[in-house]
Amino acid sequence: MSRSIELDRERALRLMAVSRETADLFAIYVDLLARWQSIKNLVGPSTLPEVWTRHIADSHQLVALAPDARVWTDMGSGAGFPGLVVAIEIRDRPGAQVHLIESNNRKAAFLREVARETGAPVVVHPRRIEDVVPDLGAIDVLTARALAPLPQLFLWGKRLIDAGTLGLFLKGEEIATESATVAEDPAYAIDFVESVTPGSGRIVRVRAVDAAAGREEGNSNAR
Repeated sequence: MSRSIELDRERALRLMAVSRETADLFAIYVDLLARWQSIKNLVGPSTLPEVWTRHIADSHQLVALAPDARVWTDMGSGAGFPGLVVAIEIRDRPGAQVHLIESNNRKAAFLREVARETGAPVVVHPRRIEDVVPDLGAIDVLTARALAPLPQLFLWGKRLIDAGTLGLFLKGEEIATESATVAEDPAYAIDFVESVTPGSGRIVRVRAVDAAAGREEGNSNAR
């Protein structure tokens, strides 16, 4: 491992504060990514020297926004960011499962290989998003990263969000213009969380208003 990558790894681990075992599993993931990259072109080559902060830590921050979630779905998983990172982190939770939707068969094969090597609790769906989402059951969190404009993500995930699923979408500077359509709909609560990783990224958090109100009422009754 080069010194620059080692320093990047140290920065990422400080951001994530994960166990030694989890860090070791992420290292297996990064090693597999480097080995498959030359034949699969899984991520932008320029991002590899900062793979730990640019991809691992950036994806990992979603776990803190849904600390009790067990069942996740990641649309357009690609090289596994953020879904596979989430799966590795929550692997010991009872009932943990992450659905990875990736229509590219070569990338789907990579996702299966990483899951096999790390024990991540995933189900890989090598199909189109619009063909998978209608068949999914109850989902706690829906994610996507660098996939499509927010209105398209919302269109794909609307059925799940309407049913109470929390949407967490990692976006860049473009979110200011993309969010207008969804933000104007009173049926949905949308807010933005600043990314913990360097850069101008933000996380879009979307939930149906009725679902959010029901959850707050339930918490109040529990008290």
